[in-house]
Amino acid sequence: MRIVFMGTPDFAIPTLEAIYKSEDSVVGVFTQPDKPKGRGYTLTPPPVKVFATEHGIPVYQPTTLRSDESLELIKSLSPDLIVVVAYGKILPPAILELPPHGCINVHGSLLPKYRGAAPMQRAIIDGEKVTGVTTMYMAEGLDTGDMLLKAEFPIAPDANFETVHDGLASLGAELLIKTVEAIKAGTAVRIPQDHALATHTSKIEKSDCEINFALDANTIHDLVRGLSPIPLAFTHTPDGKLLKIIKTAVSGRSGEGAKAGEVIALDEAKGCFSVACGNGAVDVFAVLPEGKGRMGAADFIRGRKISKGDILG
Repeated sequence: MRIVFMGTPDFAIPTLEAIYKSEDSVVGVFTQPDKPKGRGYTLTPPPVKVFATEHGIPVYQPTTLRSDESLELIKSLSPDLIVVVAYGKILPPAILELPPHGCINVHGSLLPKYRGAAPMQRAIIDGEKVTGVTTMYMAEGLDTGDMLLKAEFPIAPDANFETVHDGLASLGAELLIKTVEAIKAGTAVRIPQDHALATHTSKIEKSDCEINFALDANTIHDLVRGLSPIPLAFTHTPDGKLLKIIKTAVSGRSGEGAKAGEVIALDEAKGCFSVACGNGAVDVFAVLPEGKGRMGAADFIRGRKISKGDILG
């Protein structure tokens, strides 16, 4: 089968690699244009482009797919199937209708829950115990197409965005290969989504990342791990400096009698400091202080950057 692959970030690479290693042929890769990064604003290719280039796969980086040129380009590749994983662009109807076997998307949730831009982060932030991957036929709506296969992925109590991201990337690759095999065998079953059960996720904004210590400890812990290692949840020290929180755990300390956001214990031996919440407390194990590098909480304590009784937030 001739496959055109569309994807951009690291999440898409396991699926691209799985197709590349299969008996099918990746006839072209579409990815986002290179973007400036770092202090020097060096033009940097997306991860999918790097993989495709290293493996001799033709790469295309149109600024839009809503042009006659993009449509003609895809037509010239004669794809039997288009596979999309975190591409970042909307496919217009003319492209959705082009390949004989349609356009298949690998989505990082158990649809119809968590449609949209940030399904993995939002599932963790919401305290979900299980998430997963869904393969689906693409339609004009946002993640509204008929489903094909699903696979579940348990979210451990200490799992963060990186853990879930990497697990779902690998799981998505396995599921896509099973989906392609079912399509080729003629055994693929289209399952319409129940739109009444749909939930939607928007991209993570800065306002989503600020910690409100008036909330309960479990909610704050879920927020921190859902945003770690990037973009990171944050608070402020009493002198107004930004403090990003990398790793927490729900504390054995109650926080009773303390103000929300109050540092109630410094535990250098355990490598953490404890902060009272609206209900309970969290132990903070790793931080990113303003103007500094990532560090363990013990180093932050030893540097006298935090004291018992400080109010964060």
